[in-house]
Amino acid sequence: MARQPGNAQLNVRLAKNIWGSLSRSAVQTLKNLTKTHGLLIAAGDLQLLEGRWYVTHAGLLRISERRQCAGIRTLIQNRLSDPVSGRWVFKATVYKSPRSKGFVGYGDADPSNVAPLVRGAEMRIAETRAVNRALRKAYGIGLCSVEELGYLSSPPESALKKIGAPAPPIGNGSSNGRPRLRDRLCLLIRQHQLNPTLVKRYAADFCGTQELRDASRELVESFITTLADQAAKDRDGLICKLNSYGHAEMKS
Repeated sequence: MARQPGNAQLNVRLAKNIWGSLSRSAVQTLKNLTKTHGLLIAAGDLQLLEGRWYVTHAGLLRISERRQCAGIRTLIQNRLSDPVSGRWVFKATVYKSPRSKGFVGYGDADPSNVAPLVRGAEMRIAETRAVNRALRKAYGIGLCSVEELGYLSSPPESALKKIGAPAPPIGNGSSNGRPRLRDRLCLLIRQHQLNPTLVKRYAADFCGTQELRDASRELVESFITTLADQAAKDRDGLICKLNSYGHAEMKS
């Protein structure tokens, strides 16, 4: 299927606006993903974490829709699941056509391998992971999906400080397999479908700096915790607050 010629450049431009400068390999990979699979950052199809691209559940579903997927079937694996401990295992089968034998993928989730923000939703996460793996296998997607990343359940910075573990600065890579604060913020924005530009303005105001990059790591971490709490408890109220930063710029 032919793609609009400007999609690759639009993707690169938007990626730089969200994540800053990109390596040459990241740019080339993004262009290839745009051309081959039609994945768009503006549609929430991709995420950049620690310099690597990850496809999202939404992106995989859009690929399956464009390629006229015949259906997806999911089944709980009862013998491997344990509802009491919050452990769930799913099997997903993707049928590319009515006569397809199906492409199978398995997904598991428990409190130890899901992010704190989604604790209690292990069953749905396990099903999503199974579907993602089946879709990636069916359509030859070489990228891991964001929803499959178990390291997002790592302990918070405050817990690491208590035991004397070193924490990386906000602009550098992660340690102990943990994502950078910038990546955690991007995941939060995607999860709750927030406007990244307004979130950055809110963050700068929260931290009392002109730009978010000028804020200390402790302030940024505090902002991320606050934003996550507001998004979980009152997303509508948070959206109104974010919109106020857009209105303020228009007035100025």
